[in-house]
Amino acid sequence: MSNVTFINSLAGLLILTSLLVIEVKQPRWSALMYSLQSIVLVGIFLLLAYTTKAEELYLWAGTAFITKVVLVPWILYSTLTKVGNPEKPRNAMGTTLSLILVAVALAVSFVVVDQIQLEAAELFKPALAVSMAHFFFGELCILTQRNLFKQILGFCLMENGSHLTLALLACNAPGLVEIGIATDAVFGVIIMAALGYQIYKRLGTLDTADLNMLKG
Repeated sequence: MSNVTFINSLAGLLILTSLLVIEVKQPRWSALMYSLQSIVLVGIFLLLAYTTKAEELYLWAGTAFITKVVLVPWILYSTLTKVGNPEKPRNAMGTTLSLILVAVALAVSFVVVDQIQLEAAELFKPALAVSMAHFFFGELCILTQRNLFKQILGFCLMENGSHLTLALLACNAPGLVEIGIATDAVFGVIIMAALGYQIYKRLGTLDTADLNMLKG
């Protein structure tokens, strides 16, 4: 199996891990599935670095491992431990409809990417389609999951998609670009997790449907 084929195949694993992040009952397990997805993403970065001779991607891989595989899941897992890792509320749409929407998002992404005529993207179109689909996966998680922490993970899925898109289309971008994006994401997760904990502490719920009292 060539490196290009292997990279595109690993991108397929991102779809599976995204489904697990969205559909797993317990948010703590979702955080662990996100960590697993990020390990796959790090592997893609390393293979891309080797295949394209883009040394910057080695730094991207190291930064992604620290922030996505370790730091972000630890922040979410630790915060969820404090609130008791509630399984409910769950998917507001139902698993079947979610799977249909995921399939539609993938199909649309592949159609759009097929029209792209860029030399940098020619070999990695399947992986690029998956990276674009992750924006839809993240939005789907945010819109269908009523658990506040699952919605944070939806943001994380979108961020993983943006990282992969940038790596595929601009693999020679300076490492500082990756560090800046990753740092913003980590601080975003810290702030959202802290807000989620304070909401649960004061209101005793992570169900966004129960937060009507926060309306101005």
